[in-house]
Amino acid sequence: MSSSKPEAAAVQRLEDAVNTAFAAASELLAKDATAAVSDDVVQRLLTVGTKLYARKAELERRNFEPLVPQSITATDAVTVMSGMLDSVNLTTFDLSMWVDGRPR
Repeated sequence: MSSSKPEAAAVQRLEDAVNTAFAAASELLAKDATAAVSDDVVQRLLTVGTKLYARKAELERRNFEPLVPQSITATDAVTVMSGMLDSVNLTTFDLSMWVDGRPR
């Protein structure tokens, strides 16, 4: 199935925006200037990234690495996962049941 022109334009806008956001965030992280970033910005980035990953995995019936390889630490991952679980009112027990039933 080919993409329509509006879809292709949206994909290009998304790719450009992600490149810009990734570079800006990397610069702020390198300078330990994260206090200047609003909670809302971080929430929106994580929310849309999470939804895109989940939708691609579901519709394409495949899993792929959700993060840029070697771009985060285990502490980073656990901190975000813990916050995500809290946001959707799940526990680590709930997570373990969900993951154990997932195709790999």
